[in-house]
Amino acid sequence: MDVERKLEILADAAKYDASCASSGTEKRDSRDGKGLGSTAPGMGICHSYAPDGRCISLLKILLTNACNYDCLYCVNRTSSNVPRARFTVDEVVKLTLDFYRRNYIEGLFLSSGIIRSANYTMEQVVRVARSLREDHHFRGYIHLKTIPEADDALITEAGKYADRLSINIELPEATSLAKLAPEKDVRAIRRTMGRLRLKLDEANEARRAPSSRQARPPRFAPAGQSTQMIVGADAATDQSILNTSANLYGSYNLKRVYYSAFSPIPDASRHLPLKPPPLVREHRLYQADWLMRFYGFAADEIVDEANTMLALEIDPKLAWALRHRERFPLDVNRASREELLRVPGFGRKAVDRIIATRRHAALRAADLSRLHIPRSKALPFIVLSDHRPAPQLLDSARLIERFRPRAEQLGFGF
Repeated sequence: MDVERKLEILADAAKYDASCASSGTEKRDSRDGKGLGSTAPGMGICHSYAPDGRCISLLKILLTNACNYDCLYCVNRTSSNVPRARFTVDEVVKLTLDFYRRNYIEGLFLSSGIIRSANYTMEQVVRVARSLREDHHFRGYIHLKTIPEADDALITEAGKYADRLSINIELPEATSLAKLAPEKDVRAIRRTMGRLRLKLDEANEARRAPSSRQARPPRFAPAGQSTQMIVGADAATDQSILNTSANLYGSYNLKRVYYSAFSPIPDASRHLPLKPPPLVREHRLYQADWLMRFYGFAADEIVDEANTMLALEIDPKLAWALRHRERFPLDVNRASREELLRVPGFGRKAVDRIIATRRHAALRAADLSRLHIPRSKALPFIVLSDHRPAPQLLDSARLIERFRPRAEQLGFGF
């Protein structure tokens, strides 16, 4: 099988892994004439986006889509009837360098099915990264998928060459993982996450230590670790998913939890749903995740106890505000930053602009547009020097109707 056909199979097989981003690593380039590549922004094949909006391009492939495991939700499971392919280490290295030189990519995201054993597979993945770094002095971004059962020495070596390591938790509930992926052990996954956190903490502490004449501390995955959960393959509620995410962030200091909507696969097990969840559910989970990470919300605040699923028609912050109308209207010219972050329509940058502006003058309704704040969403919940919402508006049961998408008459397309 030629390399082009392998690339077609193994790039397609990698599309189900959503945990592909390249933010947060150290800055490197080859402007000094040494090495090859950089971690600067660019354009290319697999588009990922950093928190500041930069578009990142990565070659996203599997080393092989053959696998010993029979995870029912995975198209590459051992019992799946799909074309199989496998790259050699040298082929992945050459592809990465060739794509970089053509300005298609700026980094590599490499995962793999499990073949022979966890240690053998992890060793092959590490060999790719080692060759890129040591043989070709590649300075671009490298993200490696970590295999939980692999030996600790291999995990340590992976962190030496990779910018980010990730281990997929797969499903939010241990019972679901045992049912749908019996070869995988949630305890092994969490143990490896814990080992990664300890190594990351040690590397961070060494970097913060006072400089001396001693050698630089060993490098270990400066962009941290991430994970992914499949949404909709089991009966887990959004409340369960967010509680699991909160636990992962707190216990293992993850950089990101990625949510991937389940996609029905050929010859699927009867234990799997026949239809995928609505894609907007994945979107709402990302919004809720953002509220936990950057807006000071706890997981149990975001999901209503009476309804364990996020509302699909409105975003989670607006849903929270509608459930807690007693906290509004909020005086924008006097409220704290923490209070302002909970106002629908107020993003973090908008809140920073509000605080900077109100030091010099009281904000008025016309100022919202200048500060790029959606007036229609924010005005029912705030007080400004020239605006106060009518009490009957905020108390009205029909307030939510202002924010629901308008119904549209469907046409025939001709």
